[in-house]
Amino acid sequence: MRVGIVGLGVISRFYVAAFDVLPDVELAAVCDLRPEALAPFAGRVAGYPDHRAMIAAGGLDAVVVNVPNDAHAAVCADLLAAGLAVCVEKPLATRVEDGRMLARTAADHGAVLFTSFHRRYNDNALALLDRVGELDSPLVSLTVRYLERIEEHAGADLWYLDPERCGGGCVADNGPNAFDTVRQFLGPVRVVDATVVRDEHGTDRRSTVLLRADTGATARVELDWSYPGERKDIEARFADGTVLTADMLGGHDGFKQSLWHEYVGVLRDFAAAVRAGEDRSADGLAALELVAEVYRREGRTAPDADTVPPAGAAPSAETARTAGAAS
Repeated sequence: MRVGIVGLGVISRFYVAAFDVLPDVELAAVCDLRPEALAPFAGRVAGYPDHRAMIAAGGLDAVVVNVPNDAHAAVCADLLAAGLAVCVEKPLATRVEDGRMLARTAADHGAVLFTSFHRRYNDNALALLDRVGELDSPLVSLTVRYLERIEEHAGADLWYLDPERCGGGCVADNGPNAFDTVRQFLGPVRVVDATVVRDEHGTDRRSTVLLRADTGATARVELDWSYPGERKDIEARFADGTVLTADMLGGHDGFKQSLWHEYVGVLRDFAAAVRAGEDRSADGLAALELVAEVYRREGRTAPDADTVPPAGAAPSAETARTAGAAS
């Protein structure tokens, strides 16, 4: 399968490395506005300054989209309309209506639309998921923590720090991965309560989101863009009192080291979806809708009586806005 990459930012190196591990998937073209980003690929694969030129050149089966979040909708729409399968970095888009448009475009053109949630392929998370399936006791609650200092992770991709381009702050950026992890364990969920903490610039730097599955199981998602260091983990509690945990960074010493194997998983699963012609748009859209619901609730103050109040007081330099419970 011949695949192109549009956008050669900080995450692209993990995709590029994954091609070397998967012999049946070939990196055939790259695209970026910056000549210096294309230069390392010269003489190896075709390079383009515009995704439309890449489309016009033909010869591709699928494309990985790794551009800034605010450009996802336009770039993906062009690729899908050309009949190309698309793997787009989370979030699917910055607006729910754009995500729904992309799902329709994919369906109309018979193209696969796949959102990349790299934590879905984390070895420690998958081991925990296997253990959950082995227990007789029901899973009753899940906690997913996604804590980091965003400035350390953004690198040269400064658009992450622009809420207009990113789609928001920690909720828009890390929320999709965390919400997808919850859905991986619990199935479909809805927001029942959320707290959003913003800095002096109005960017959401911290959030606690409470979710509930159709089974009655609950989940707590903790997001932080100002955390000193990095913590990405999962805690699962069962009806019989059993508690199981997974450190998604465990065994992967060094900054971003877990991403190497996770993106192999992303590319492998994407290739399988393309070959099977599977519709994968629902996962990306579900995460985007949860993000939108957290932001929509911001400013409400009356939580459900049966929800657990979010923990942790906001630092004095930040302004906490609490989103109330479902009506």
